[in-house]
Amino acid sequence: MADRVALYLQDAHPLADAIEYVQYAEDRGFEAVWQAESRLVRDAVVPMAAFAATTRRIKIGSGVINNWTRNAALTAATFLTLDDLAPDRIILGIGAWWDPLARNVGIERRKPLLAMREHVTVVRDLLAMKNVTFHGEFVHVDGIELDIVHGRREPRHVPIYIGATGPQMMALTGEIGDGALLNYLVSPAYNVQALEQLDKGARLSGRTVDDIDRPQLVVCSVDSDRKRALDGARKLVTQYLGQQPHIMKASGVSTELLDEIHQVLTWPATEEQIERAMELVPDDVVQLITASGTPDEVRAKVREYVAAGCTCPVLYPLGDDVRLMIDTFAGGYSA
Repeated sequence: MADRVALYLQDAHPLADAIEYVQYAEDRGFEAVWQAESRLVRDAVVPMAAFAATTRRIKIGSGVINNWTRNAALTAATFLTLDDLAPDRIILGIGAWWDPLARNVGIERRKPLLAMREHVTVVRDLLAMKNVTFHGEFVHVDGIELDIVHGRREPRHVPIYIGATGPQMMALTGEIGDGALLNYLVSPAYNVQALEQLDKGARLSGRTVDDIDRPQLVVCSVDSDRKRALDGARKLVTQYLGQQPHIMKASGVSTELLDEIHQVLTWPATEEQIERAMELVPDDVVQLITASGTPDEVRAKVREYVAAGCTCPVLYPLGDDVRLMIDTFAGGYSA
């Protein structure tokens, strides 16, 4: 395959179907699959284990777990176990989660940068098979190690990718991460600032942005019928316009459109509100922040993200025909 490409799955498909899609993507040359964990619907670890047990080559990443609901020792033990299933194929993708969901389950996300730094530091040392003592503000461990009695005791190669969005978390990712999992529903131009922050952080650890892998989630709605493809992405775009207006503004969406959307949507939005708000979202906004349209159009849009610094598009398929999207990118996106 000429270009790196990966698959992103959330909860739109039964898990048995998701396994088949991952196997199909592996056969078609995809590099990795990333399993979402965001809303209270499907955790990442169980699907990752299923994918690991039913594939041979494809890498498997969490896209992303959070650093609040699992302590650092449990995170390390979980990803050690996944690495037992698929040695050297597991990627730990971790993020800072989001409000109001975190707040609604009783978690106060204070000092997110320090909390992430401490969690990643301890997890990395544990996976390196070190005996770890660490007394931070969020992570406290005394003389612990991964207590392997049976099995491989050598350090595990589980790279840590941080799902960063804000500039400070992006800089921290450049400093301490093996990679950054860049967000979706942003315009390619958004990446320019992200790469600047990654480079700023990377230089603190003697690296540059070129040393940081930069896969990026990209919403992909592909259909031979262009209108059907755009309509397939419009609902997700509309919801995101309402939930993440700061990111949308950074991507070039007009304040006037965001204000109109906010007059219609509450959180959580009802289906009726979403349907009404969708009528306000024009095609050019859908195509600004997603790869939607015919196969040629979506490949061209993905090339824009790559030109803006993405090293591996992680394609989030919308619509029923997931295999069509996989086939569209089976030869990369250069054609």
